[in-house]
Amino acid sequence: MSSADTSPGGSTTPPLPDRAAGGPAPEGPPTLRPRPAGRPPRTATRPAGTGAVVDCAVYVDGRRQEAVAPEDALRMATDRGGFVWLGLYEPNEDELTALADRYDLHPLAVEDAVFAHQRPKLERYDDALFMVLKTATYVAHEELTATSEVVDTGEVMVFLGERYVITVRHGHHGELGDLRHRLEEQRDLLCLGPSAVLYAVADAVVDAFVDVAAAVEEDVDELEASVFSAERTDDIGRLYQLKRELLSLRKAVSPLEVPLQKLAERQIDAVPEAMRSYFRDVLDHAIRVRDQVASLDELLTSILQASLARTSMADNEDMRKISAWAGIIAVPTAIAGIYGMNFEHMPELRWRYGYLLVWLVILGACLFLYRGFKRNGWL
Repeated sequence: MSSADTSPGGSTTPPLPDRAAGGPAPEGPPTLRPRPAGRPPRTATRPAGTGAVVDCAVYVDGRRQEAVAPEDALRMATDRGGFVWLGLYEPNEDELTALADRYDLHPLAVEDAVFAHQRPKLERYDDALFMVLKTATYVAHEELTATSEVVDTGEVMVFLGERYVITVRHGHHGELGDLRHRLEEQRDLLCLGPSAVLYAVADAVVDAFVDVAAAVEEDVDELEASVFSAERTDDIGRLYQLKRELLSLRKAVSPLEVPLQKLAERQIDAVPEAMRSYFRDVLDHAIRVRDQVASLDELLTSILQASLARTSMADNEDMRKISAWAGIIAVPTAIAGIYGMNFEHMPELRWRYGYLLVWLVILGACLFLYRGFKRNGWL
């Protein structure tokens, strides 16, 4: 088994028929609720032929122990007084249900972890916790267009118990391998138990939000400069697309405040007192990102309104020019129409200078109208 949680690997998780020591064996594995109508089963996107288990390790006194199979990890952690960290990538229903039997995971939490597409939340099931976090990454692009993907989101679910922490990742980003390696270098933090892993995951997710918000802010600045530039541009489509992408980030950040408040302020058995200050720090960062995203959204709304107003002003200016030229052209059209009626008895028809006089009248009237429209800003 690889020690990195960066990509799926290993074989398919074998069935786990028995439960770790310390509790009575159940009659059978927990079953999921019937799938709601119209809710299709989730199709895993991991490479074919790979298993859901990415990494499995037992930590005792903050140190990683020798390699261990997932089915033996909880027993070893219980015997040695440590905890197991099991990393999964897009498990299917059978794989996660098999693990749920051994780790006594609640069926409702298992269902959420299988189907994904959950909003950030924190649920408590007896002595265990289940937390959902939305992950986000910035999609780089050479030029922002009306169809550009700017923010890509995924999910990380965390099952937290007295002797275990299980992370379930969905999406093509948010890898936890580097996070695991960094955390293994902080022995004092790992000595605080499974909640240290939950803190590290939440902190990494919020730090990613900070990076994404900073990158999106650069796109907003570019659009703002384009809208108020001297050149005439049509940025409404790009503004609307960026506003939609920012909404995805807002849905990932805003609901996270309540779960982090619970972890930082409430007495929870699975979270030691010493860990609350860590979660308060993550909460502070999350609130700052939330405010930044809200400010960017309000700024985009103002820029969008300014762009619409500028477009409306440009349309009015075009209409004034068209009306002015139409008024000028109406003079020769009217004179030519009158003298084109072919009446026999009309003044100046047989006058020697009649043709020249008509041209002088037309040019004089057109020049007079042109100067008037120009002075009033219509041309």
